[in-house]
Amino acid sequence: MRFISTRVHGIMDYLMGVLLIASPWIFNFDAGGAETWVPVIIGIVMLLQAIMTDYEMGMIKTISMRTHLTMDLLAGLFLAASPWIFGFSDTVWAPHVILGLMEVAASLMTRTVPTYAHSRNPVSNAVNDITGNHHNRL
Repeated sequence: MRFISTRVHGIMDYLMGVLLIASPWIFNFDAGGAETWVPVIIGIVMLLQAIMTDYEMGMIKTISMRTHLTMDLLAGLFLAASPWIFGFSDTVWAPHVILGLMEVAASLMTRTVPTYAHSRNPVSNAVNDITGNHHNRL
C-alpha cells in the first residue's frame, strides 16, 4: 500500500541523504574504505536525485517519480548488501542494512504521482497531505 505522499518522501530524501553522508562519523565506522564511501556516495546521489525529481521537493524536475522510486529501491538494496559485496561485514553492517531497508520500504510505500499533479494549489496540497484526503480535493 502506497500511503506516503511524494511531498513527505521528498523531505525524507533530503534528510536521508544528509544522514547517509554523515553516517560513517555518526556511527563511528569511518575507516576510509568501502564501509565509509558506499553510504557517502549513495547519500550524494540521493540528494542530487531529489533535486532533479519531478515532485514537490524537486528543483530541476527531470526525473519522473516512478524512476526516482525505482532508483531508491535499487540503492537501498545495494546499500543493505554492501557489507557482503565489499567484504566489510565482519567490522560493520547494521547501519548499512538498516538504512538500506528503510530506503527500500520508503520506495515501496510512496505514491507514484505527485500531489501537485492533481492540484497546483499549495494550500490544498498541504491540507490533503495532512488529512490524507487525496480523493476529494479542496
